[in-house]
Amino acid sequence: MPQKMKEHGQRMLKRTIRRSRQLSTESLAKDLQTSCGLQISTTVRRELHGMCFHG
Repeated sequence: MPQKMKEHGQRMLKRTIRRSRQLSTESLAKDLQTSCGLQISTTVRRELHGMCFHG
């Protein structure tokens, strides 16, 4: 199964979560949707776990 989120999206997600660690996954998904144009929801959770951000 190909990845939905490429390196650019992963970098943006990491940058966003470092600025504000209290954001929900829904708001992170909306931010990525507006900035990258990606339609993702559960992918955000999966990527955050892969980056060792657990909450």
